[in-house]
Amino acid sequence: MKQLNSRDIIALGFMTFALFVGAGNIIFPPMVGLESGENVWLASLGFLLTAVGLPVITVIALARVGGGIESLSAPIGQKAGLLLATVCYLSVGPLFATPRTTTVSFELGIAPLLTNKESPLPLFIYSLVYFSLVILVSLYPGRLLDTVGRFLAPLKIVSLAILGATALIWPAGHHLPALEVYQNIPFSKGFVEGYLTMDTLGALVFGIIIVNAARSRGVSSSMLLTRYTMIAGIIAGIGLTLVYLSLFNLGSSSGSLAANATTGADILHAYIQYTFGGYGSLFLAIMIFVACMVTAIGLTCACAEFFSKLLPLSYRSLVFILALFSMVVSNMGLSHLIKFSVPVMTIIYPPCIALVLLSFISNLWKCESRVMIPVMLVTSLVGVLDAIKGSPMAEILPSWVGKLPGASQGLAWLVPMLVTLVIAGIIDRLCAAPNKTSNA
Repeated sequence: MKQLNSRDIIALGFMTFALFVGAGNIIFPPMVGLESGENVWLASLGFLLTAVGLPVITVIALARVGGGIESLSAPIGQKAGLLLATVCYLSVGPLFATPRTTTVSFELGIAPLLTNKESPLPLFIYSLVYFSLVILVSLYPGRLLDTVGRFLAPLKIVSLAILGATALIWPAGHHLPALEVYQNIPFSKGFVEGYLTMDTLGALVFGIIIVNAARSRGVSSSMLLTRYTMIAGIIAGIGLTLVYLSLFNLGSSSGSLAANATTGADILHAYIQYTFGGYGSLFLAIMIFVACMVTAIGLTCACAEFFSKLLPLSYRSLVFILALFSMVVSNMGLSHLIKFSVPVMTIIYPPCIALVLLSFISNLWKCESRVMIPVMLVTSLVGVLDAIKGSPMAEILPSWVGKLPGASQGLAWLVPMLVTLVIAGIIDRLCAAPNKTSNA
């Protein structure tokens, strides 16, 4: 029975970590650190829960069922599961996350060097080169453990380690007073900000990439594939925690440098310029380019793999289509991408969190579908209401929406989910178990 050696297991863990650490993982923590001021560690705890805890749990959940999001969502029905999977893949793929890797790496590495910052041409040229490289690597998914796990991932880890150590040894100044929202609800605000990294959705997508990378080394045992996937998820979780803590610290101590920053990209650039000068800009450009490139490759591979099973198109054709579509979307610019992604994340995250958590207690129910379907439905509906509440259409909602428990903290879905779970669980206990027909 073929097994991975220690080097391959470490490479698999590094590859998983590198897949996760992309654009959102780098630009959101410094902003949380800057805005949360004296409450930075309370905010960071909430952030780590959604940006590290949930992704690691998701990877473990996928390893337990031995497949992708389609296997995890099987209890809610084939059509509903397919719809959820499609929305997740599109969100972390060509609609939001993949284009964001391009715009973030451009904003941090190239834009500061330009004289004419209003021209759309530099971003277009950069995105063209960027996605050409993404296509080149994504066409050969069987080599990801070598190209990413043993080359790009270590380079990415060393760069992030240098940045984190520098922020710890040479803080740039002092923190600013916390914004009002971080004074009132620092933990909850950090929890919701963790959504924007898209790591839980990314985990639902990357699970199959991790399994396929192990399979490329000849591993066929489902038990071993589950074990390696779980180990890779834990390694990635440890790495993500260290990266986030260093970036929270960097943002928190940059108050005197970037008091008027509007994005984490502004904070990072100000800190690097202050600490390293002109050479720092080159270092930051290379680090962000590698970090974002790896994530874009992983997302493109995962999406092409998924949609090749649904559409009459080959994997390679879809790599080209998805990469070109992502390139077009990326030319909208970073601020527009973030603006459009926030309401979508508000809708998608609650049912995905419910899906992952319920998968760990599936053996408690006589009929898993009888519990999971109403819980997923309620969390989805509340997520939609939450998204509308944060949009210009908020006035169409009845007043009771804003009075839901946790509504002011962005957690309006939590209590309805728990109440629905209890009711559905009681009904499941009172009803008979479904008949299992024989295949004979």
